[in-house]
Amino acid sequence: MTWKINLSKESDKFLAKNKTSKEDIFEIVGKVIKKLQGEDINVDVKKLKGKWLGFYRCRVGGVRIVFEINFDAFSVFIEVIDFRGGAYKK
Repeated sequence: MTWKINLSKESDKFLAKNKTSKEDIFEIVGKVIKKLQGEDINVDVKKLKGKWLGFYRCRVGGVRIVFEINFDAFSVFIEVIDFRGGAYKK
């Protein structure tokens, strides 16, 4: 089954401003999905708490990717891509 990955406008702007390709982000999210399904892949992913309950974050250097996964619909919604200091302030 193919996964559908959507980005928020804010995430799209971050990628354009920092000259990062969507393909790179999609590759990282693909690895996260495989890890959450039980494969042994080295990815720093964590379930979030508090106002971000239901979301996950993936750490890639100084950048954080905050997203929501729907395993039933095979979809991922990327809410925030930002540097460490600003990622959780939304």
